Amino acid sequence: MTATWTRTIGRVAFINCDPLFTGLDASWSVLAAPPSWLTGHVLRRDCVLAPIPAADYARHHEDLVLVPDVGISSAGEVGSVLLFGDAPIEEMKTIAIPSDSASSVALLRWLVSQFNHDVTYVQMGPDLDGMLDVADGALIIGDRALDGAALHPNLVQMDLSQAWVERTGLPMVFGVFVARADTPKELVAEAHAALLKRLLAFEREPAARQAVLERAHAHTGLSMDRLDRYFGEVFNRLAPEDHVGLHAFLERACGLSQSPRWAWEAVAPMA
Repeated sequence: MTATWTRTIGRVAFINCDPLFTGLDASWSVLAAPPSWLTGHVLRRDCVLAPIPAADYARHHEDLVLVPDVGISSAGEVGSVLLFGDAPIEEMKTIAIPSDSASSVALLRWLVSQFNHDVTYVQMGPDLDGMLDVADGALIIGDRALDGAALHPNLVQMDLSQAWVERTGLPMVFGVFVARADTPKELVAEAHAALLKRLLAFEREPAARQAVLERAHAHTGLSMDRLDRYFGEVFNRLAPEDHVGLHAFLERACGLSQSPRWAWEAVAPMA
């Protein structure tokens, strides 16, 4: 029954989904949490849909369906999924990895495998200085990666999105919006429409884009110019080529051999 579901949409506690949530219809509540935490919230019916790591979708694909059109993707450098260290990845023997993004960790492991290089991974909290105290490299994502790159540009060894694109020729999809397979479709469609409305405003209306930049600036302290570039590196609208990249990532890095399930066919962008 629809009555058993609250009008809540999950969102990542980073800025990469701000174009979808800034100015969202007030009839929807928003549950902000780290990416991997949102997976549990969706499975427990705490929210109608949410963006989760693509790798978590692979892990729970029997219980979830992908919601089309929206996600977190990049066609090259992304700036917010970075490997830091004093030496190139080929020389790293230990890498500290965070616990809050399964997709970035899966991508890192796949990239390391391309070098035929043995690495020991150490899971710990996402603190750059603390991670580099115990390991040769540190994987940092989200706002912390943007901050770390601004403060320590000499320590950036790899942009993982750029590395994926260079090796595969495909976009990298880090996050996908999902719902439980048993969620009432009309409720999922209503939440999806609310997000698409904000995304379309961000894409078309200068005032809406400015509001997103100002919110991200207040949250991160990054310059408006850097944030403007960031939202040209990370995209929330999934294009057909993103679907190809997503399928490749799920198969190569996550071991999912079957085609993912979509809640319905994607909506073509408005002209």
